[in-house]
Amino acid sequence: MFTKQIEVALTDLVADCVKDGMTVAVGGFGLSGNPFDLIDALVASGRKNLTIVSNNMGIDGCGLGLLLENNQVSRVIASYVGENKLFAQQYLSGELEVEFTPQGTLAERLRAGGAGIPAFYTATGVGTPIAEGKPTAEFDGRTYLLERGIVSDVSLVHAYMGDTTGNLRYRMTARNFNPPVAEAGRITIAEVEHLVTPGDLSPDDIMTPGVHIDHIIQAAPREKPIEQRTVRERKE
Repeated sequence: MFTKQIEVALTDLVADCVKDGMTVAVGGFGLSGNPFDLIDALVASGRKNLTIVSNNMGIDGCGLGLLLENNQVSRVIASYVGENKLFAQQYLSGELEVEFTPQGTLAERLRAGGAGIPAFYTATGVGTPIAEGKPTAEFDGRTYLLERGIVSDVSLVHAYMGDTTGNLRYRMTARNFNPPVAEAGRITIAEVEHLVTPGDLSPDDIMTPGVHIDHIIQAAPREKPIEQRTVRERKE
């Protein structure tokens, strides 16, 4: 059985895979399921003029927001600006090119790219600014918009558990965009909280097959950040 090399020099690995001007797809939703170690390594690599494909760009000072602070990003394909003030500021000032994509369309564009589907039709976005400049077609009396699949040069994902052949299992909502991002990458690097040996993952638990993963690393222990902490007072 082929076992993928367990990478130790993480910054060197990311720097070897990612070059200036590349498109990098990143899993996560808000701060849930973010590959924080891989993002930190990408920041440390100093790569510039990157196109980032992700649901959103994290928050100020955390996650993908660090890439914005380091002026490493020139273009973003995302569905949500969210809580990142710097993201909004750079977009409104013209420093950052942003391609807004409806959330479901973004997920399907990534899935299509990973499946080798170059484009697909969807009714989402017809008649809105999203449709400007895109081909349309009519099916059964309804207008549909042609959207292109997304294939990234490199994909970065986070999983709860993975084995040394690259099979991945995600945990609850941290699954989010990670599976389609993993499949859409020409090169995919996965970080996992628990690295196990082949056979420790039941076939029924594998959510991303190892064929999609080129490198796998053990994530460092860290306190997981919460984007918006909401609590209520404890009753006496």
